[in-house]
Amino acid sequence: MKTLKLRNHFQTDSTLVENGFIDHYMADANGEFVKVYLFLLRHLHNPCMPLTISTIADCLQNTEKDILRALNYWQKEGLLTLEYDNSGNVSGITMGTIPEGSTDEPLDEPKENPIPPQPVQTAAESSSVASEPTNIEPFRNRKELKSLLFITEQYLGKTLSAKDIESIHYFYDGLHFSADLVEYLIEYCVENGHKNMHYIHKVALAWSEANITTVDQAKQSSSFYNKNCYSVLNAFGIKGRAPATPELTYINRWTNEYGFTLDIVIEACNRTMAKIHQPNFEYTDSILKKWLAANVHHLSDLERLDLAHKQTVTARKSDSRSVGKNKFNNFEGRTYDYDSLEKQLLSQ
Repeated sequence: MKTLKLRNHFQTDSTLVENGFIDHYMADANGEFVKVYLFLLRHLHNPCMPLTISTIADCLQNTEKDILRALNYWQKEGLLTLEYDNSGNVSGITMGTIPEGSTDEPLDEPKENPIPPQPVQTAAESSSVASEPTNIEPFRNRKELKSLLFITEQYLGKTLSAKDIESIHYFYDGLHFSADLVEYLIEYCVENGHKNMHYIHKVALAWSEANITTVDQAKQSSSFYNKNCYSVLNAFGIKGRAPATPELTYINRWTNEYGFTLDIVIEACNRTMAKIHQPNFEYTDSILKKWLAANVHHLSDLERLDLAHKQTVTARKSDSRSVGKNKFNNFEGRTYDYDSLEKQLLSQ
């Protein structure tokens, strides 16, 4: 294999990245976090525009929450300090330097597991120190992460790509999911027929937005999701498949945005089938919108609404009959003396 030759041509418009960052921070960080850090370095000494969280998100094609996650990550790593205004919004960023001495460490030694120098101890000192517990949490965490990568490969049935590994790192370090929660996340998506890491990533973000932090919470949320979705599909007579994305959007809107309970949603589906004899999410949505405007909260409210509708229809029919009678019979009836008329005709 040929050796790669790297050449450098001096450029005045350049960004300086410390070797310590590349050697000890970049490899363990999520790729999106690295992009944010490099972007900040780019604008540190040569700003081209006033920076806001929104402009950073636009330039890097990320969401503002992704940018805030990256900033919080680098602050936790000690590479920057965030300043906040009275409203709790980020108002300033102070970039720090790589901790002194980090560039002298071996490349293959993770930054999370520094081994402190062992001082020379007397026998008495050794006995007292030996009784103190050793902090093995960083080592245990790293072992958990490696175990997660192995488990993910078993579930997905393939060797993980660099991007797949980056996603698992993000779930673990970026979203701060526990190892058990990440494992359940992979298991849940695979059992539902989704082995695509992009889909798994979307589910992870949805759980993070919903503040799901434990496996029990995830199971409860998944159970609620399955019950709603499959109940609606069954009401429409749809069997043997999961809801499509547009269908899922409607179901989430009915239960979350409109706030309807499942029994009311199912009733709307049943009325859709009775009216047009085929599943139609848009038609069902129109029904639920009317019920939302009418402050329907329980099935008993529908009985009241149906009774009022029936009375309105009956009144309209009555008015229609009345209008028809006046239109065609609003004149005096005429009477004729047919004998007199016959005599007049005969005389003529």
